Amino acid sequence: MVFVAAILLVMSDFSLNADHAADASGPASMLAGRRLVLGVTGGIAAYKAAELTRLLIQDGATLEVVLTDAATRFVGEATFQALSGRPVWLDLWDGRGRGMAHIDLTRQADAVLVVPATADFLARLAQGRADDLLAALCLARPATCPLIVAPAMNREMWAQPATQRNVAQLLADGVTFIGPDRGAQACGEEGEGRMSEPAAIAEALSDYFVPKRLAGRRVLLTAGPTFEALDPVRGLTNPSSGRMGHALARACRAAGAEVCLIRGPVDLPPPAGVEVRSVISALQMRAAVFDALPGCDVFIAVAAVADWRPKEIAPEKLKKGAPAISIELVANPDILAEVAVRPDAPFCVGFAAESERLTEHAEAKRRAKKLPLIVGNLVGDALGKPTNRVVLFDDNGAHPLPEADKLTVAHAIVAHLARLLEKTPCTASM
Repeated sequence: MVFVAAILLVMSDFSLNADHAADASGPASMLAGRRLVLGVTGGIAAYKAAELTRLLIQDGATLEVVLTDAATRFVGEATFQALSGRPVWLDLWDGRGRGMAHIDLTRQADAVLVVPATADFLARLAQGRADDLLAALCLARPATCPLIVAPAMNREMWAQPATQRNVAQLLADGVTFIGPDRGAQACGEEGEGRMSEPAAIAEALSDYFVPKRLAGRRVLLTAGPTFEALDPVRGLTNPSSGRMGHALARACRAAGAEVCLIRGPVDLPPPAGVEVRSVISALQMRAAVFDALPGCDVFIAVAAVADWRPKEIAPEKLKKGAPAISIELVANPDILAEVAVRPDAPFCVGFAAESERLTEHAEAKRRAKKLPLIVGNLVGDALGKPTNRVVLFDDNGAHPLPEADKLTVAHAIVAHLARLLEKTPCTASM
């Protein structure tokens, strides 16, 4: 096919991400209505616990904040009282209620979160010590109240065999760890031991409460645009940011799946706990998909893959002087269609972005490719926006979802997918 144009209609410098702006409506969170105990210990990272408190309250959680004596050397009681809207707990001898805070605080709690968890506090947890309020309530919590810790310490302290023995013991005891990360530390050194950032901790805590309906499943996703080079500096692309695909990758991971995300050129941080492979062109994306496909239970094709690519790439930059430029285009492979017809095809989910007659076009695409599920939307409802409004089409008809931020939509899609998968055995168990 040959297209003639007076100018190159679509050009990109790999940064067309119109909806990369902050989502004013706020992301989905499983923390709304949760009752949490936030323990703060005496490390320099304690100042980050104030920001985490703000984020958890913003996500709808109710917090009881417990400060150790050492924590008060770094942060103030008044700060956490103002942020949480509740009095702060400081010691075992607090006279509120029955005077048994180490018992009462966890009986109605959905989780205990310790941020930061210092090397000393991890050691005391591993030994079952109960010498202050925070350690005592961790020891006295019921089995229904999980304990989650975000370690923070010098890299040498984290690497010490004693610390690693304590970590191994706590993992065996069922304690959940968030982090630590690798990076610059307050002491001036760099390495593993840096506390995860508050936003990452809040995200991980929210994901912790997502029902693990995809546990044991392997999910492969594509996201973002592709970029088809015309010359060394220009190319054909589209304004997809990859935000919907990233949200789905996170939602699948939160639901317990092992996730591999293949993404085109996007400017988004990789979702935590997800294997990410970056590509540029449609052919590179196809190769990456087929390389990652073996053993997958689900393939979700979210990427806005270019339908065509230039037959030849100009070796030098095309100059402006010519009144018209003729570009011969050839069709790119239909990655989803190729995967769906394989005899060992996983459960395939497609996306249909239409400009009109959504139901007609999306259902026609689903039937043509023999897909069990397709997610349809009008381009005006998603491209360039932090929100999305979609309709799910399967053998039982159309299922519209309300407009919401893309992570909320992703969780709803995953819940629907999980219901459809209930009668499909996991590849991992076959």
